Amino acid sequence: MKAVPSAIVKAFGQLGDRAVIAVLVKSIAVTLVLFAGLGAGLYAAFAAAAERLGQSGGWGGVLALLLLPVAVWLLFRVVAVAVLQFFADEVVAAVEARHYPALAARAQPLPLRREIAVATRGLMRALGYNLLALPVAGMLVFTGIGPTLVFLVVNAVLLGRELTDMAWLRHCDGAERSNPAGRGERFVLGAATAGLMLVPFVNLLAPVVGAAAGTHLVLGRLERRREGQ
Repeated sequence: MKAVPSAIVKAFGQLGDRAVIAVLVKSIAVTLVLFAGLGAGLYAAFAAAAERLGQSGGWGGVLALLLLPVAVWLLFRVVAVAVLQFFADEVVAAVEARHYPALAARAQPLPLRREIAVATRGLMRALGYNLLALPVAGMLVFTGIGPTLVFLVVNAVLLGRELTDMAWLRHCDGAERSNPAGRGERFVLGAATAGLMLVPFVNLLAPVVGAAAGTHLVLGRLERRREGQ
C-alpha cells in the first residue's frame, strides 16, 4: 500500500513535463466539449418538450441548468477516464522515459484500433457498474453521504483497474489479466483518484495524475521483478 502515495507524489511531480501538459490540454478540452454538448442537448430536449406542453422554451433552459451539474457529477469520472484512454499511451510513455528507460525500450505502444477498443470497453464497463449502483445509492440517499460513498467504492474498483491497465497493456505480452499491481493497491489508487475528482479544478488533473501513478505501480513492480531475476 505504501507504493500508492509515493506513485501519486511522483505523478504530481511530472505534471510540468511537456508531454504530460499536452495530454492534459487535449483531455481537458475534449472532456469540456463533451459536457458542453451534453448541456446543449439537454437544453434542446427540454425546450422542445416544454413547447409541446404549451410552455415557454425558457423552461427548458432552466431545467437544463438544474440537471447539468447532476449529470456532470454522475458522469465526470466515466467520461474523463474514457477520454484519457485515447491519450493514455502518451502519459505512460512520458513516465517510462523519465523513470523506467529500460522498460520503455521493451514497451509495445497500442495501435489506434486497440486504443478505441480498450476505451469503449472501459466506458461500457463504467457505465454498467454505475447504473447498477444507482438503486443502492438511491436507497441510501436519506443518509446524505451514502450515495457518495457507494459511487466512490464502485469507481475506486473501476478506476484502479483502468488506470493500471493503461500501462500494463504496453508490457503484458498478451497476458492482459495478469496485471502485476495488487488488488489492494489498485483499489487505493482508484479511491484516491475518485476522491481527487470530487475537488473542483483538481478534478481536471485527476485522470492524468491517476494514469501516471498507475504507471508507477505497474512498472515499479515489473522493475523489481527484473532486479530479482
